[in-house]
Amino acid sequence: MSEPLPPASGDPRTRDLAELCAIMERLRDPENGCPWDLKQDFSTIAPFTIEEAYEVADAIDRGDMEELKLELGDLLLQSVYHARMAEEAGHFDFSDVVEAITRKMIRRHPHVFGDEEARTAGIAKGAWERIKSEEKAELAAARAARGQAEKPATSLLDDVPTALPGLMAAVKLQTRAGKVGFDWNDPRAVIAKIREELDEVEAELDSHSQTRQAEEVGDLLFAIANLARHLNLDPEGAVRTANAKFRRRFRHIEEQIARTGKKLGEASLDEMEALWSEAKALEREA
Repeated sequence: MSEPLPPASGDPRTRDLAELCAIMERLRDPENGCPWDLKQDFSTIAPFTIEEAYEVADAIDRGDMEELKLELGDLLLQSVYHARMAEEAGHFDFSDVVEAITRKMIRRHPHVFGDEEARTAGIAKGAWERIKSEEKAELAAARAARGQAEKPATSLLDDVPTALPGLMAAVKLQTRAGKVGFDWNDPRAVIAKIREELDEVEAELDSHSQTRQAEEVGDLLFAIANLARHLNLDPEGAVRTANAKFRRRFRHIEEQIARTGKKLGEASLDEMEALWSEAKALEREA
């Protein structure tokens, strides 16, 4: 990078992805870089990557396009950051990342980017799974060529990332198992399972064992995620909606109590529950 760029300078270089990569290179420069950035590695940056993805989703939920622009930039920076660290270690650079996703998108959409025959045929049944399988085989071959041992897959569930949010991972695990017939055909059967898991939670209330209680609550949440899947709902999205609803209704409680001159902690539970019911009624009328 030649000269420092003032923020919001209007300099056309600020719209150049290569300039962003150069900025990251400078931040990671061993002699003149940022001390904080130099201390980071893949594992310390990964939580920020996850957080930025959630902030993108939050901006979308709020319909804030200006915020979405900024959050997408933060998320893009995460890709640049990881690619820079990989380049330093001699693995790949950002151009390799761009090439990999470009090739993947073209390969997975032969009905769009293929020859006339492929475009005319449209999306063939099972094509997505076949293409992904071919990609995995190529990745394994590339690893073997580099002398890297391929970890043998021992389960249908092995490639479900363990770092996914819990409910999202639960749905992916259930979907994989369902493909080989390990699934219910009726959401009512899932509801029965939820009742069974709830009974098991209740049975552990007197055990005073947080380990057993956590296990049973986890089973209950897993079953609830399964119900959402059977209803073609996203459990993560459903709970975000519930969170937003709780925020609105609790804000109503705060506002109404403040009008009485009381502090929030001075209101009784009965008062707050009455205001909660009032907030629900107002939402139904709106």
